[in-house]
Amino acid sequence: MRCMPRDSTVSEKRTNISRELSMLAFNARVLHEASDERNALLERFRFLGIVASNLDEFFAIRVSSIREQDAAGIRTHGQDGMTPQELLREIRHATDLLATAQQATWKSLKKELADAGHHIVHWKHLDPSEEKILAERFVREVLPVLTPLAVDPTHPFPFISSLGLSLAVRLHDHESKKEHFARVKIPGILGRLFDIGGGRSILAEELIAANAAKLFVGHEILDVHAFRVTRDADIDIQEGEADDLLATMEEELKQRRFGRVVRLELEEGAPIAIREALLNGLEVADDALQEINGVLDLTVASEVARLPLAELRAPMWRGVTPAALATAERASDGESDLFGVMRSGDLLAYHPYENFESTVERLFIQAASDPDVLSIRSTLYRTGLNSTIPEHLIRAAQNGKEVLVLVELKARFDEAANIHWAKRLEDAGAHVIYGMMGLKTHCKATLIARREAGVIRRYAHLGTGNYNAATARAYTDLGLFTTDEVIVADVGNLFNYLTGLAKTPEYRALLVAPVNLRTSLDAHIAKAAEVARRGGRATIFIKVNALVDRKIIASLDEAAAAGVEIDLVVRGMCGLLPDAARHEGRLRIRSIVGEFLEHSRLFCFDIDGTEEWFAGSADLMERNLDRRVEVLFPLLAPASMARVQRIRDALLDDVRNAWQLAPDGAWSPVGTGASGESSAFATLKGEAREAS
Repeated sequence: MRCMPRDSTVSEKRTNISRELSMLAFNARVLHEASDERNALLERFRFLGIVASNLDEFFAIRVSSIREQDAAGIRTHGQDGMTPQELLREIRHATDLLATAQQATWKSLKKELADAGHHIVHWKHLDPSEEKILAERFVREVLPVLTPLAVDPTHPFPFISSLGLSLAVRLHDHESKKEHFARVKIPGILGRLFDIGGGRSILAEELIAANAAKLFVGHEILDVHAFRVTRDADIDIQEGEADDLLATMEEELKQRRFGRVVRLELEEGAPIAIREALLNGLEVADDALQEINGVLDLTVASEVARLPLAELRAPMWRGVTPAALATAERASDGESDLFGVMRSGDLLAYHPYENFESTVERLFIQAASDPDVLSIRSTLYRTGLNSTIPEHLIRAAQNGKEVLVLVELKARFDEAANIHWAKRLEDAGAHVIYGMMGLKTHCKATLIARREAGVIRRYAHLGTGNYNAATARAYTDLGLFTTDEVIVADVGNLFNYLTGLAKTPEYRALLVAPVNLRTSLDAHIAKAAEVARRGGRATIFIKVNALVDRKIIASLDEAAAAGVEIDLVVRGMCGLLPDAARHEGRLRIRSIVGEFLEHSRLFCFDIDGTEEWFAGSADLMERNLDRRVEVLFPLLAPASMARVQRIRDALLDDVRNAWQLAPDGAWSPVGTGASGESSAFATLKGEAREAS
């Protein structure tokens, strides 16, 4: 089986793959998980919902940007060899294929759910007595929260919010003998699954459509069709012109909901009158219309995945406590002293295999209450409104500690939560800053200063993932807890750089973008290539979420051609192709998609048997290397290096969840779908259990 969609920009000669089409290919791989019968049924619904949500963001951000380029008259060829107009055509073809596959998956999963005893039924399959009961419930439970909006000379076309589901209704007025158009919004407060008892549900839009006549008394309902719009959700802040970044961001968030429409989804089969009413009312061209043969807004699959049907759900993994902490807990007959564990040596935690609460959250809890802790400095990128880490920082400030927090207001789709926490932290007395002009701060770093025996010792945490307990249960991420003097000094310099007017520091251990990260990676790759040319042994292992930076791609291509053995694990977008003739099998690219979202970034450069390991926040994209503050940190302790070596081996040995990239740009599964195939997730769970 090949993973649809294949990148059609690949020619006989090696070229860069379209970033957007590569992103869609990743979503096709996720969709494959929804079809894999080895996964629990509700997990498969979850994967289907993830794809739908990902595609919503894809249109709101990527497609809106390309449409802007096309509207601006840009006709030059991009990195992928296509003009914006050509790329839009390819995207349309690929998303149409995905939409068809999504609907087929929904139907298949719904049938399996019915076989398991829970039915999502259609109104037309109800008997008259059931219709009567539901119609009465509609009047009591649904009708009071619905607002039908007519469109006529005295009622202008209503504003349609992004990603909300609506019904377009065509009516015939018996008195005037005229046809009318109206819109009914499906209130989000209802949810999509309306429980009708007996292990059955009906989609809210079907229930409302079947009872639409109760909303339009005196009219004949001619047609009812669901529709949905996606609006441009990108925010472009001119920081140099903003006197108050927080206030400016709050205003921009208010304006985001009014972004121009980039996609109109409409149930297939809607009459021309409804199509034209929507296209004209929304002021969108025909090419923004996507007709769907099936259910609109398949994020409803995520709602299905949350149904209380334990027998259809995989057992929840609960991360273990790292062995060093568990030993300390047993020795103290209670909670361990994390600072004491860190003084004895580096601790490398791997989430969600090891739990966030007993490691990262424990560090913040202890720092907030420890009377010897003098200061805490931390970065917050994606937190969430229910995050516990900001609460611990607030408590630390209230306890009289010097607390400084860099809150990145420009973290897309988390802006509102971050504004909320910035205000709460300031109210508690913490120093809050919003990063550096023109740079998004994406690194994850914390530095704690503690008084010990008359001197001040510093403790650092550096991570690949966010300070967010919710994502830490679903994303694979690494976190280094260290007191290494060189590393903590570098972290101190990093915060001084971020918070003041300090000149760009020279880092001795950390690789920091946009300072020395790109040049350091270039130097490591170039060194490996030179060693290989001289006949030495050189290997490179890189695990990232995305590889699309042209310069890095060119460097890796040259290194593989020079004789370097390269293994890349790229979860999502990958702009590099293996070339059988040029690389002679030395460049191997795979993607791991499965139970957890692969999110950690790992880099290993092995020169004649000597390995250098780094982990961090940076993907190999131009924005990460040049327009963000990112950190890669070295893994120096033997135990840390042994740990990441085992992680590498598990990822490269994976068969069940692995996909490989072919020279023609197609992704194909490594495994056959048989039971018992090796899985990195299972391997790493087992190792975590044994070590704890």
